[in-house]
Amino acid sequence: MSMPNPKFQIYSDTNDQYYFRLLNESGEIILQSEGYSAKFSCENGIRSVKTEAVNQARFENKTTPSGRPYFILKAANYEIIASSETYSSESNRDIAIASVMANAPIAPVEDLA
Repeated sequence: MSMPNPKFQIYSDTNDQYYFRLLNESGEIILQSEGYSAKFSCENGIRSVKTEAVNQARFENKTTPSGRPYFILKAANYEIIASSETYSSESNRDIAIASVMANAPIAPVEDLA
């Protein structure tokens, strides 16, 4: 599945935490980070996603307690970099992984923080 205009967004919340998310061309969130206390660390997280997203072995398929599939992306040190939204089916999850793999490495970054 191609995302001609995917992008990362950096944003912050009221607790002075920085986050990133990867949006598809429809503006839907397909990947998001945990909170970072420093913006620089958040930017490093995006660089890590861009590097690791090309490696299928870095993706781990998961299921919520209610049975909804999602995935996580891990760094080489096995730390979680980002998590997906939940999906209605495993095939939709797999399509999202393929999209992240193809598009995250080239997605521009929009700074909203």
